[in-house]
Amino acid sequence: MKDLRQTLRQKRRSVTNSDRVKCSKQLLSKCKSLGIFKTGRRIAIYLSNDGEIDPVYIQKHMQMLGLCVYLPLLDGKSLKFAKTGNKFIKNRFGINEPVFSKYVNANRLNIILMPLVGFDNQKNRIGMGGGFYDRTLSFKMRQLDYKSPKLYGLAFDCQEVKRLDIQPWDVKLDGVITPNKIIK
Repeated sequence: MKDLRQTLRQKRRSVTNSDRVKCSKQLLSKCKSLGIFKTGRRIAIYLSNDGEIDPVYIQKHMQMLGLCVYLPLLDGKSLKFAKTGNKFIKNRFGINEPVFSKYVNANRLNIILMPLVGFDNQKNRIGMGGGFYDRTLSFKMRQLDYKSPKLYGLAFDCQEVKRLDIQPWDVKLDGVITPNKIIK
């Protein structure tokens, strides 16, 4: 799994700057076609890091619509989510987090748009290997009637693999959105 993670991280880092902008705009178009902005008022997103596809156009669109936009914050080995603002601090991995006064747990969100390292057509994902999202979202596995939050992975098309070996703790996505397709 470590080798696969390295290979996929290299693939996403090798996307050219002009293709990154184009793909980010296409990602917004796919999100609009899926209708996610109509189904949720509280949506979490991320700030791109390590070559991840940049959801900046999605974030701007959500703010224009007046939606509540949240960003992840490290909370031990899990995540909490805070409303985005203009001030940031770097966490222990060097990723920007909003300076916040109040945060919410994942189960209070309608939608979480999350980064990933790789995905397959069964809506499985692999992340960076820290397990932060899986631990944070484990409540969705304990009770099958959790309708919220809906979980969508955002990625470049080149991050798709034929099949991922999943672990019992891996939380399955509700969908994967790339510049060229939606897996639902």
